[in-house]
Amino acid sequence: MTVDFLLLAVGLALLVGGGDVMVRGSTGLARGLGVSPLAIGLTVVAFGTSAPELAVNVIAAWTGRGDISFGNIFGSNMANIGLIVGLTALIKPISIRRSFVSRELPMMLLATIAAMIMGFDEFLGRGPNGYSQGEGVVLLLLFLIFLFYTVGDFVRQRGQNDATKLIAGSVGNSVWMSLGYTVLGLVGLVGGAHITVESAVDIARAVGISEVIIGLTVLAVGTSLPELVASMVATMRGHVELAIGNVVGSNIFNLLLVLGVTTVVNPFSVPEGGHTDLWVLLALSAVLVLVASTAGRKIIRTEAALLLVIYLSYLAFRSTAA
Repeated sequence: MTVDFLLLAVGLALLVGGGDVMVRGSTGLARGLGVSPLAIGLTVVAFGTSAPELAVNVIAAWTGRGDISFGNIFGSNMANIGLIVGLTALIKPISIRRSFVSRELPMMLLATIAAMIMGFDEFLGRGPNGYSQGEGVVLLLLFLIFLFYTVGDFVRQRGQNDATKLIAGSVGNSVWMSLGYTVLGLVGLVGGAHITVESAVDIARAVGISEVIIGLTVLAVGTSLPELVASMVATMRGHVELAIGNVVGSNIFNLLLVLGVTTVVNPFSVPEGGHTDLWVLLALSAVLVLVASTAGRKIIRTEAALLLVIYLSYLAFRSTAA
């Protein structure tokens, strides 16, 4: 177990270093391309920081461990809202654009509702509760729609600022350098998360924690570490748009892309207690939309504390109830 603790320390160091490099690169990339940090957060950063969830869940699905897949996907989204937004807004209140409140946040809420409905098959008279390959295909189609819409908005922003350089292929060296830093930082984040998660899972199993709880806690928080580190570093550097864009974009990626790919690879059932998890995720998502729409479209510290308390309280309840 000593080796696991050493690996845990190495993984955390990679996370912190990778997060700093990624934020520097992505903000430079946004400036170089003439788009907002929010757009970079919703696309490049969100995809990169969702990579651990995708890798963990494809492996779990392939080996038939649906409980881990379920706990990781929905637990990660709970952590993104309750833990990451909560801690980030405690550091510095997050101002939200009007367009973000009217478009991206509703997209996240709709994706949450769609994934939730798919998990209530018995209630809707469709057979055993679970996620089928057909539902996975539907989620992937919804993801393509989201991606088309988001990339279209990205291109429009770029066009409003200066499309000619990109179209002509004369992107400046600073852009390529920023892209390189972004990729390098994301590699550090993903690699650090992998080492951290593997060592933490080994420690958890050694002390007798069940797989569903490992999925909801150790893996969920562990695979959310890239989002957590990236968002907190971005906030401390004054790039709050990048932070909130990363969280919301990652949640959409997790629900539509990661859940979609996972169920296409191997359908799985909703584990015991899973429906409560779905309701709590929906509640957290709704609270996030609500607090982002009030107080001058700013998530203040009191609201951040509320999100954090809801998340930590449910985590404690879920861990003791399992």
